[in-house]
Amino acid sequence: MLNHIDIHSHLNLKPLLDDQEGVILRMRNANIGAVTVGVDYKTSKIALDLANENPDILWVTVGQHPNDNLDEVFDYEKYLELAKNEKVVAIGETGLDYFRDQSVGNKERQKELFIKHIELALEVGKPLMIHARPAKNSMNVYEDVLDILESCQLKAKNQKLTVNFHFFVGDIQIAKRIIKNNWTMSFDGPITFTTDYNEVIRSIPIENIMAETDAPFATPIPYRGKTCEPYMVVEIYKKIAEIKNLDVEVCQKAINQNVARIFGIS
Repeated sequence: MLNHIDIHSHLNLKPLLDDQEGVILRMRNANIGAVTVGVDYKTSKIALDLANENPDILWVTVGQHPNDNLDEVFDYEKYLELAKNEKVVAIGETGLDYFRDQSVGNKERQKELFIKHIELALEVGKPLMIHARPAKNSMNVYEDVLDILESCQLKAKNQKLTVNFHFFVGDIQIAKRIIKNNWTMSFDGPITFTTDYNEVIRSIPIENIMAETDAPFATPIPYRGKTCEPYMVVEIYKKIAEIKNLDVEVCQKAINQNVARIFGIS
C-alpha cells in the first residue's frame, strides 16, 4: 500500500519528463503515488503512457487547461476515447483562469471549454480536476466556476458531479460553498512557507482536503531551490496536520481515505 498520494503533478512536463527514471525511482523509494495531470491532448496522452508503464504508482487526468494551449481546438471524441481508460481517474485540469486576461472574449472562450469538460466528466462518470486562478485581490474566478458547476449539476439531475479544486487559494466563504456541495480542495507547497492559508485550512473539514505538489512547480520547504517532485508531497501532508492540530498519522489516513473516495486510488 502507498504511504502518500500526490493528486496533482506534471510528470508529463519538463524538466520532470526529461528525468522520468529518476523521478519514478524517488517516488518508489518513498512509496509515493501520483496523478499526472494533462494540460492538453498531447500531455494527456503522455500521462497515460507513463501510467501504463508504471500502473502501480501512477494515475492520470485528461483535459485541456483553460490557458496553456490556445492553439488546440478541443476534440470531444478524442478526449472521450482517452477518458474511458481505467487509468484515467479525473477530467482536467479544467476550469477558468482570470489571472492575466479578464477580457469578455477570453472569459467566454474558457467557459465554453469548461462546460465541454463537465459534459465529458458526466458521460464517463469521473471527477473534475479544477483549475481556478483568480485575478489579484478577487474571488471572481471561484464564483464563476461554482456558478457553472452548480448550474450543470442542476441540469444533470440524477448524475452527481464530483469535483476537486486544485491549488486552492480561495477564502473561507468560497470554501464553505465548495463544502456545501460536498466537493474537495487540495493544497500545495506554499502552505509550508507562508501562513496565508492557515485560517482557511483550519476552517475546512479534513474530509474535504487533499494534498498535491503541482510538480514541477511550487516546491515546499525544506526543498526550496530544487525542482518540485511528487515525493515531496509528504511535506504537504505534514503541514496540513500541523495547521489542523492533528496527529500526522491520523491526518495521513484521513487524506488517503479522501483520495480513495474521490479518485478510487488506494
